[in-house]
Amino acid sequence: MKPEWSKTTHRTLPRVNICPCRRIDAAPAVLPNQALMKIHALLLTATISPAIAQDFLSPLFVTASRFEQAENNAANSTTRIDADFIRENTRRTLPEALQFTPGVLVQKTANGHGSPIIRGFTGRQNLLMVDGVRLNNSTWRSGPVQYWNTVDPFSIDHIELVKSQGSVLYGSDAIGGTLNAFSKSSGFRDQADGAFYQQGSGYYEYRTNGEGSHIGRIESNFGIGGQWGVHLGISGKDYGDIEDDSVGRMKNTGYPEQNLDFRFDAALTERVNLTLAYQYVDQDDIWRWHRTRFNPGWVHGRHVAAPGTFLTEIHDQERSLAYLNLTGEQPGESAFIRRWHTTLSWQKTQDSTDNLRTPADRRRGSIDLDTYGLDVGFESEIGPGMLVYGLDYYRDEVDSAASRNGVARPDDRPVADGSNYQLFGAYTQYEWQTAETLKIIGGLRGTYAEAEWDAYRAPGAPADTRGGGDWDNLSASLRALWDINDCWAVYGGLSQAFRAPNLSDLTGNTVSRGGVQGLGSPDVEPEKYLTAELGTRYGNETLSGSLAVFHTWSDDAIIGEPGPLPNTTVATNGGSGYVYGFEAEGIWNIHPCWTLSAMAGWNEGKTDSPVNGERWITRQLPFTSSVALRWTHPNERLWVEGRLLGAVTENRVHPADQAADPQRIPTYGTPGYIVTSLRGGWQVNEHLDLTCGIENITDEDYRNHGSGQNEPGFGAVLGARLAW
Repeated sequence: MKPEWSKTTHRTLPRVNICPCRRIDAAPAVLPNQALMKIHALLLTATISPAIAQDFLSPLFVTASRFEQAENNAANSTTRIDADFIRENTRRTLPEALQFTPGVLVQKTANGHGSPIIRGFTGRQNLLMVDGVRLNNSTWRSGPVQYWNTVDPFSIDHIELVKSQGSVLYGSDAIGGTLNAFSKSSGFRDQADGAFYQQGSGYYEYRTNGEGSHIGRIESNFGIGGQWGVHLGISGKDYGDIEDDSVGRMKNTGYPEQNLDFRFDAALTERVNLTLAYQYVDQDDIWRWHRTRFNPGWVHGRHVAAPGTFLTEIHDQERSLAYLNLTGEQPGESAFIRRWHTTLSWQKTQDSTDNLRTPADRRRGSIDLDTYGLDVGFESEIGPGMLVYGLDYYRDEVDSAASRNGVARPDDRPVADGSNYQLFGAYTQYEWQTAETLKIIGGLRGTYAEAEWDAYRAPGAPADTRGGGDWDNLSASLRALWDINDCWAVYGGLSQAFRAPNLSDLTGNTVSRGGVQGLGSPDVEPEKYLTAELGTRYGNETLSGSLAVFHTWSDDAIIGEPGPLPNTTVATNGGSGYVYGFEAEGIWNIHPCWTLSAMAGWNEGKTDSPVNGERWITRQLPFTSSVALRWTHPNERLWVEGRLLGAVTENRVHPADQAADPQRIPTYGTPGYIVTSLRGGWQVNEHLDLTCGIENITDEDYRNHGSGQNEPGFGAVLGARLAW
């Protein structure tokens, strides 16, 4: 019997949550010998440490195909992260949950703002969804965005990430990666039919670094088995300022956050489910520390990051999501539609900035946005395969305002006021099982995007103007999966991606990098991408692993070029560009109690600039690797894991980019690092579970490339979970 893969280290296994693998970007010609030797050692371990063999059950995976299938049957590079992994590894935010995933760099502009860079792309070039509802909206700016931090990791059951999926299934923005975060549910279908049930848990976590941080979570499930159920969760977080050995206390990096998640599930019939869900997050007083005078600068050898200059720069954000979902299935060979779903959604996003540059220069901006969505999908078994088809529609309605020193400044608005943006798509994809060992997947999507605004004012213009635009696109994808034998498979293909210009591209006015004013342009055109990917998976009873290589070609990517006013850039379509790289991960089950896991990855890319010619893309991931050794007691109640995480110096930075962003990008690039950590857990009994972690044991001063602050130095993380 063919074994199921256990390719990824992020899945729910019986008390064995091996840490995932993350990407390594390398520039071998410029590596110091000592760092090179260390990284070679990491990479050697990564290449020989495939996957866990204690559980070869491949969990169901939805995002790669829009219907449930075993994860190892996806013809894509995929990653699955479960709630136990997030808790045991004390992942503080959704972006941090991806920290050990190959191909992903977790950039943090601020301690409360994180944006994963997936295969060289970030912000609005990656698609973020919650329960299949897209969170990307038309106000997301270029570069890293803070909105990934508005998904509470404690409300998540599991995460699915598909890299370079393309636009066929989910539309605009799905370029570097598509991440779908699945919320916790009541689990009423798993309870005894007709019986009332109630269960819950409380979690507390304390972080010792800096001022100390407190995280609390309480959740409850109740209902009648097989009929209906309710899940309710509340999270409260009080993050203190962090510190490291070089910079010391990074004052104003702490912030408060509150989260609420509610979900009601009911069985309307034996095969039709209804879900009503609501989620809310409120984050206050998040400082862009790197641009303020509380940033004294950072010196690490010859690498020097500049100090900040602004007096304050404070961000507040709130996000609400409500949706109604109906899902059904019709068994039997005579049923044309086997499964179907319909989702109606509403989102409310409120984002504001208070920036005191000097005592005489106070700037404020705000965005108030409502998003309405509809997603309808069907599955039909036709011939030797499965046909997935449907449509989706999202509409943004945006109000925007700005002021300087209390006086309204229409030309400073983050985006045009009185705007709306519509995105419509229709798709179809057929998964054809041509033979027992070969599967071919082909798909098409038609997209229509439209923007309109009532009040746009370019800097220096005397009055507001109205405007708009519309764009259409046809994207295709062709992929294949070949099971060579019971242990080894190869997959690959070509996927087109498309990103229509959004309101920020067209009418935006934001502060970027070290204080540069980034302006939109109503004249920009859509971005187009094509990704070729080839990957392989291997798994037997003691080893499993994966390796993938990819190459993405870009055309008309929207970049910022020097504007007519000093210290400004204007959105412009660049020429052609590319990103290519590799990712590897694996686990080796050395002994029933010992498991070795590792990952590695790297990429490199350039794009053509109308002004500066060919130049490096702005945020490449340096060669990065991670190795973890885990011991689990035979009774599975006690575990200990040590981890080594390293990256080489990232100096593939265009001089103009470093000069424009000196507070985040040090001279000669971002220095490499090697960080060690030790974690453990003890399941005291069926009700009490304890975790403890010691992070950055050597108190290394380091930062992830492109981040606005250093990572925390030495510290302990203590957690306790009580279930009833």
